[in-house]
Amino acid sequence: MMKAIHSQDAPAAIGPYSQAIEAGDFIFVSGQLGVDPSTGEVASGIEAQTKQVLENLKSILKEANTDLSKAIKFTIYLSSMEDFATVNEIYGSYLEEPYPARVTVEVSRLPKDVLVEMDVIVYNK
Repeated sequence: MMKAIHSQDAPAAIGPYSQAIEAGDFIFVSGQLGVDPSTGEVASGIEAQTKQVLENLKSILKEANTDLSKAIKFTIYLSSMEDFATVNEIYGSYLEEPYPARVTVEVSRLPKDVLVEMDVIVYNK
């Protein structure tokens, strides 16, 4: 059984996709940007964008009655690997051991020309 997850406390989907999908014991959260859901504005700078991305992920997972402690896999997309250390430090402050698996890649461009995007898979059992 699949169920769409939607949180008013995270930016609305800007296309034909769900903020997240619950499928059995897993929740697949779509890529989140550093967009403030109350204003629709992109946060300024890598630190603020990274924090907003993680807050958006937290809001969606809260709507699904879970949290980042159940994360098993993150994908982080950066517009520049120069931001890796900054993003890594902020990302790490939102998590605890055992840390989820992760991949971080540099991409040529992200939606709304943001600096960072993240998606997460959660095992919710």
